[in-house]
Amino acid sequence: MAAVDDVKDVGRTVEEEPVCEKREREEEEAETEALTPWEQHSSIISIPRFDYKAPSSLLHHSHAGFLVTCTIKREKSATKEVMSILGKYIGSMHEEKPAVVESTDMNAASKKQKLCVQEIEEGEEKTVPLENDVLQETRENPSVEDPELADEEHNSLMSLVKLTKSGLLLFTFPVEKFPDTTNIVSRVFQSMESGALKAPIWCHRIFPVQATCGLTEKELRETVSKLVQRFVNDKDNTLSKPVKFAAGYQRRGVEETKGKIQKEASEVLDQCPLLDRIKCFETVAAGVTDIVPDSVVDLKSPELCVLVELLPLSRIPSGAIVAAVSVLPHRLVSTKPKLCIKPLVPESKHKKGKN
Repeated sequence: MAAVDDVKDVGRTVEEEPVCEKREREEEEAETEALTPWEQHSSIISIPRFDYKAPSSLLHHSHAGFLVTCTIKREKSATKEVMSILGKYIGSMHEEKPAVVESTDMNAASKKQKLCVQEIEEGEEKTVPLENDVLQETRENPSVEDPELADEEHNSLMSLVKLTKSGLLLFTFPVEKFPDTTNIVSRVFQSMESGALKAPIWCHRIFPVQATCGLTEKELRETVSKLVQRFVNDKDNTLSKPVKFAAGYQRRGVEETKGKIQKEASEVLDQCPLLDRIKCFETVAAGVTDIVPDSVVDLKSPELCVLVELLPLSRIPSGAIVAAVSVLPHRLVSTKPKLCIKPLVPESKHKKGKN
């Protein structure tokens, strides 16, 4: 009798096995459909870990980099997307080699994990390799004979910095390495206009950070003057007389403070007077006139645009405020409704995508 039951059980198992497999497959497909775009690719694509030493470095040294605005709760997808975009142009600065993202988190288990970012360009799919660690392959590649070229590869590394505000990504280059971030963003716009680069989905704006500084009158004025001098010395920039300039100020995270009790807002302003827009604009204007005495404010068609962005850094002392500063040509900014970096995709298209 037991033998008969065993035979029945075996028969039942054989009959039900395909049904179980089908059910499991359907459940997996349902889970995949429910996943966010980033989670669907998490098994084959990785993003760099946060460089927790970067905020401290930003307090003491000036850095260049990129501040990216993106869709809230889509930061991981936006990170993958912007790495794909910037990787092509940063890599081309050094013999068209791929960009590398560096992390200083020494407690991570796998420092050499490769990042594979899929790009779709003109109907063809490519994989751009990125690494968390410095490029060991550059040293091992026999085609690289000059050791200085390997050093240049390391200089193109970027760190992902932890921020306290959603919808923002900050990438910085190593200390005292200042690639032409403005030129990189210009090339991104040119590629999008020509159709060579597909419009991003999650990234809205890429602000090219030329320098960072503490938000004090002395540091901000000196930083603005230095960047204006660089702008004036660039032969590609043609300036009229008097020079027309405008200033933009983005205080991410501070605007919320204004909505709190007035006493708290006053205390914040006392700690850092430059958080006040008027005071900040006065300091920026002083930095401009230090280099170009013959200059006037023109908010409609400025030739020279000074943008100041507060960086909501994580893990920094209370009261310490760092700003990103850039002096940009008019072609990279929009003046309405306020002065800021141009969006990668017209905002009307973003709104249509949400509906």
